[in-house]
Amino acid sequence: MDPAVIERFKKSPLRSIKKAIELLKKGGITAIKAKLRLYDPNYKEWIKQFDTLTKGDIELIKRDKLLDSPLISVLMPVYNTDPKFLKEAIDSVKNQLYKAWELIIVNDGSTNEETIKYLNNESDPKVKIINRAKNGGISLATQDALDSSKGEWVVLLDHDDLIPPHALYRIAKEIKPEVHFVYTDEDKITEKGERFFPFFKPDFDPELLVSMNYICHLSAFRRVKLIEVGGFREGFEGAQDWDLILRYTKGLNHNQIKHIPEILYHWRAISTSTASSAEAKPYVFQSQQRAVSEYLPGVEVGYDLTYQHVVVDYPKSEPLVSVIIPTKDKKELLRVCIDGLLNKTNYQNLEIIVIDNKSSEPQTLEYLKTLPKVIRDEGEFNFSRLNNKAAKEAKGELLLFLNNDIEVIDQDWLSEMVSLAVRPDTGAVGAKLLYPDGRIQHAGVILGIGGVAGHSHKFFNGSDPGYFNRNILRHSVSAVTAACLLVRTEIFRATGGFDEVNLAVAFNDVDLCLKVQELGYRNIYTPYARLIHHESVSRGYEDSPEKISRFNKEISYMQQKWDLENDPFYNPNLSNVTEDFALAFPPRKSKVWAREK
Repeated sequence: MDPAVIERFKKSPLRSIKKAIELLKKGGITAIKAKLRLYDPNYKEWIKQFDTLTKGDIELIKRDKLLDSPLISVLMPVYNTDPKFLKEAIDSVKNQLYKAWELIIVNDGSTNEETIKYLNNESDPKVKIINRAKNGGISLATQDALDSSKGEWVVLLDHDDLIPPHALYRIAKEIKPEVHFVYTDEDKITEKGERFFPFFKPDFDPELLVSMNYICHLSAFRRVKLIEVGGFREGFEGAQDWDLILRYTKGLNHNQIKHIPEILYHWRAISTSTASSAEAKPYVFQSQQRAVSEYLPGVEVGYDLTYQHVVVDYPKSEPLVSVIIPTKDKKELLRVCIDGLLNKTNYQNLEIIVIDNKSSEPQTLEYLKTLPKVIRDEGEFNFSRLNNKAAKEAKGELLLFLNNDIEVIDQDWLSEMVSLAVRPDTGAVGAKLLYPDGRIQHAGVILGIGGVAGHSHKFFNGSDPGYFNRNILRHSVSAVTAACLLVRTEIFRATGGFDEVNLAVAFNDVDLCLKVQELGYRNIYTPYARLIHHESVSRGYEDSPEKISRFNKEISYMQQKWDLENDPFYNPNLSNVTEDFALAFPPRKSKVWAREK
């Protein structure tokens, strides 16, 4: 094992031999490395530089007139909590720089005398304590707290977790008439108060939300709407927050939901908490499955220990898919691609259009004669023009842009993509593309990496779950690669297609997806459609002076046309230099109380 990995292992919460052996059995050394990434030793330095309030920060916040309203109710159910952690949790509310708060604590029938004694001695007039005669569970206790609250806004705090002094201030700063829901980033905190495992989240993504409760903490709700949707429901213990967020956000648009990309919640990781161990509370996973199943009635929902696999309904009648394949020579690549479509793909209603760009190899020309539809193009290579030309002759309700070096390995891949593409709110759909050695070539596109865009988790092991399961769950992305891109024909035509003038070769797929997004559609990456991509085998690489010059012009065009620094599905606290979700030094977004000059 790499010495650097061994050193990180010694310093990490993963150092239990039993845990390491279980991970090795499940995913090999790749799984160990993936886990260690979550305990990034650089995080301590990142906290010191970018997540520690200075005296100047505190003074700027205190001078803000927004410290007195609206009233925010903090709801905290308590059951037999260790007084040490309970005190720290309560004090984290009392120490808020924002002053318009109330803390509603519901003692849910605690039997621990020390817990009861501590609560009985609480005297702060802004802290209200409600005692339940018997334990009713976290859902009923939190509902009791909600019923007793008076705030215009409500936030949730577990009985042993912490919020930093500026948490409620930051929530209040984002409250506007159109905003109905606010959530933040979070990390974990040990019993000794050491922070680790930061989760820097994407902006609101309903696609990801049905697979995992990525929103979690800290969440703020309008109290009136919270009551309207039914509050907390008994029977969802362990997933009550997820159930609530699914119901609460249903029907809200992205302007009504605000994500604050800052760590404003510290989730306590102790031996019996879900923050520490996925196996600590097994009933949680049944509650999660039920919450998602009721949110998506009639849809099959499977589950693992960390996420849900929503099996979407395939269309009862298969709409015609026009598969557009640009090619030049390399008969064997094209043959493998087309053989996969015809003989290894369950989806049958296909129209295959090969757009041939000056093939000259005799064996390729002979093979092209055997195909039902081939369009000849004699111009210089222009990926955008080739695809647009073929799309004009396509008859399908959906267009599948496919590179000639794609190899089919799973029979249901296209059914999965079609099931997503036919939904009214979906734009482009992309697949998980693997190199022949099993490493990831494409798992969605991230804006800003390398100046324009990069591929999420490129070169990771294909089975690696990635950053908080991003590789193995469907989620929204700003763009997907046109090496395998499915989109409804009407949407493609509404965008004007690929840009033949400014983006002949590179970034035309990113540009297309951003135009699709601009029309109001969501682009989706699905890991349940897997293919092999023999990338650049047919054309080679951008290595000649002419190609490099053209490539630089395309970079410049993209940077002038689009805001590439603010990908809504990639947190500004993550690096835009690498594709591995490393921490950004510094973050690309400054705090709202940036120092006065």
